Amino acid sequence: MSASPLYRVDKFIVPPQSLDRFLERVKKTHDALDQADGCERNLILEQFDGPGQFNVVTFVQWRDEAAYKAARQAALARQTAEGFDPQAFIKELGVMADIAVYRSGGAVVA
Repeated sequence: MSASPLYRVDKFIVPPQSLDRFLERVKKTHDALDQADGCERNLILEQFDGPGQFNVVTFVQWRDEAAYKAARQAALARQTAEGFDPQAFIKELGVMADIAVYRSGGAVVA
């Protein structure tokens, strides 16, 4: 398992009528992530300008792969205990999602 940071970046197209409900749920999820061991940075970003298609982006930096995997398992357990189905929720709200985990690509261009 890698000891370098991992970055979970989720991008969403959220219909205006669903935005408040969606952000409420995202905030609840991210509040729990803030408490997870290894969560180094946790942002919920809402687009206010520009031509991009994604109007909500979340960014979480994890200390390493082990911290990410432990937090992911804890999140799944919480969702199961709450009876929450993220895929059904996204479908119900008409949200389009692009979800991925990233590693640093190496050289940084200044």
